Amino acid sequence: MPDRDEPLAARLERALRGETAAAVELRHRLHAAPDLSGAEGPTRDLVLAELPGHPVDLVAGTGALVRVGGPGPAVGVRAELDALAVTERTGASWASTRSGRMHACGHDVHLAALVALCRAVAVTPGAPPLVAVLQPREETYPSGALDIAGSPLLREHEMTSIIGAHVQPTLPQGEVAATPGTVNAAADEFVVTVTGRGGHAAYPHLTRDPVLALAHVIVGLQHIVSRNVDPVSSAVLGVSTLRAGSASNVVPDQAVAGGTLRAMNEPTREQVHTHLADVADLLARAHGCTAEVTITRGEPVLHNDPALAARAGAELADLGLTPSRPMVSYGADDFSYLSTTLPGLMMFVGVATGEEVRLHAPDFLPADQAVTDVALAMLAGYLAATGRG
Repeated sequence: MPDRDEPLAARLERALRGETAAAVELRHRLHAAPDLSGAEGPTRDLVLAELPGHPVDLVAGTGALVRVGGPGPAVGVRAELDALAVTERTGASWASTRSGRMHACGHDVHLAALVALCRAVAVTPGAPPLVAVLQPREETYPSGALDIAGSPLLREHEMTSIIGAHVQPTLPQGEVAATPGTVNAAADEFVVTVTGRGGHAAYPHLTRDPVLALAHVIVGLQHIVSRNVDPVSSAVLGVSTLRAGSASNVVPDQAVAGGTLRAMNEPTREQVHTHLADVADLLARAHGCTAEVTITRGEPVLHNDPALAARAGAELADLGLTPSRPMVSYGADDFSYLSTTLPGLMMFVGVATGEEVRLHAPDFLPADQAVTDVALAMLAGYLAATGRG
């Protein structure tokens, strides 16, 4: 029988560690059967089968909320359901069996860890309620987290806070960053379409070359951050796609470039938006062309609640993990929609073991120890949010 005089944190940790072997086995099954964004129903159902007897609310199409515990205020803990369109090259015996699909971002680890935490909470007397947020469409637009953040289910479950943990290959295994304040950038996508007048490449004077104009636009865009944005609150703007023409002796009518822009605060984000449109317009017109700029707004800045971060840091040490140096990244995560709605905490869990590994790479395969580490980090966040450590 459990010792009710033993601290809740110790009882939860013991119960969680008892679930890790089953969680690792679940991680292998999830990894072998990945589903792409928007089609995560089978993955969701596989996870739900591991959490029988708990109330389930379907949300955001292929997502679900699973309540563990009784009524009253609850802590939300998020894990992502979707995989990436990547062909796996890990050589693992439990590698993806679905061609062109792979859990190359650690979502299989996050899901298995969350199941372990849910099962530990379910069998631990006195544990406050937890709501497992099984989120679809983290890797693509439209964001599954945005849909969940706008759902009345958050209020119906009386969710007081939201916790997340993500594997991070730039941190050593066993280290976890619970950094207060801004930790991830706002991320937007843009497309610049330059329209000119096409014609024969032998007669450039009779054309208005959109390729040349776009080349100048691209160079001009690279000066926006370096010459217009305060270096203390910098930004990232990068062009990653180009499309123009179909024949070497034909000047096309249009040339198109696309890319991403990221910023750590909203004023800088808006400033870069404005400069991008102005630079594209003015440089295109200087070459006798016109430019149309389309910006797709993505995730907002991800801000960690300072009090949650401080309390979770203390819990991490008690659970045998090493609190990491503060970590801030220009990466983006749609968890920020949830942490804008509720006090939130996103932790980064180290998985580096000496070999170079990269997120979204075909050889990305964190060791199974990551399941335990992520589950413990989620537990630290849960305890921090409940104040019951």
